[in-house]
Amino acid sequence: MTEDAPITSSVPTPPRRVDVRRGARRLRESWAPITQIVVAATAAYAFSVTVLGHPAPLLTTTVTISSLGLVRDARPRLIAETVAGMVFGVLVAEVLRFAFGTGWWQLGLALALTLGVARFLSAQNGFAIAAAIQSGIVIVIPGNEPFARLADALVGAVAALLVTALIPRSARSVVSRDGRELFAAFDAAAGTLAQGLRRGDPLRAARGLEKARATTARVDAWRASLDAGQEIARISPFLFRDRSELARHGTILAAMDLATRNLRVVARRVVYVVDDGQARPVAAAVLGDLQRGAALVAGSLDDISLQPAAREALLAVARRLDPVALLPGASHTDQNVVAAMRPLAVDLLTATGMSPVDARGALPRV
Repeated sequence: MTEDAPITSSVPTPPRRVDVRRGARRLRESWAPITQIVVAATAAYAFSVTVLGHPAPLLTTTVTISSLGLVRDARPRLIAETVAGMVFGVLVAEVLRFAFGTGWWQLGLALALTLGVARFLSAQNGFAIAAAIQSGIVIVIPGNEPFARLADALVGAVAALLVTALIPRSARSVVSRDGRELFAAFDAAAGTLAQGLRRGDPLRAARGLEKARATTARVDAWRASLDAGQEIARISPFLFRDRSELARHGTILAAMDLATRNLRVVARRVVYVVDDGQARPVAAAVLGDLQRGAALVAGSLDDISLQPAAREALLAVARRLDPVALLPGASHTDQNVVAAMRPLAVDLLTATGMSPVDARGALPRV
């Protein structure tokens, strides 16, 4: 390297491209919260201007937008907590402003009191931050009428809670989508593991284990959307009919949570057993049958008429899950792979609405 050579040099990078497909999906998923925010903020602002006579009701807008947001988890309880935090912050700041005026030390005192009390009252980080933001606005931005901005904050809070019930975010469609994504992840993991068994491929088996472990995030996402959907359905008159379906989804989710855990157990045994490179077509066929039964359960998320077919398909697999009968003379290691599929079959049967006792009773005694 010469002395004149630069130590560092710029590297040209291509311009970042806009992913139209992902952008369209984000927009499609966000139209309901966007509608909520627009309606709530506009209505709250109009009420404060026309009814209360406030010329610039800033907090009606900030409270509605901040409390509703575009997050997936829009449970009414969380929205109510955020609203309460913001109103509390405004109240503290208004009291301090009325008693001591405005200035740098009043701002510090308001933020310290608001954050301290908010952290004492709630474990939610958003509660304290939302309260502090509104408290800072009250101290920093001048206002003429005492406690007028507290009234604006209350108007925004009421508007946010009303639109949560009267313009609800589509609970059932979001829950169904998250459920389908979990089943798709389950199907991909089970299919890869079955291929690893069929080909005696250690690398494919290891990849199947990775996919099985990745289903945890899908379970958590489905649980979050289901909890939010059930809370919204409890307060919204427009989602009353969805309550029974959401409860059914809850039963399937509980069973699939256990199923994904047992799939990871199966995956670890598959990784161990195929390390010798030998094909295991019988175990692969059994796992493939369970995979197809799970696909029928996935279809029943949106069409309950598929539930009996899913149950019969899984019963046909469960009734022959005898490791010794399926693999006579095989090693205990090979038989243990099939034995690990027994709890998985029970979980999938439970996902079809079958009781755990009846599902276990469908298995042959070993």
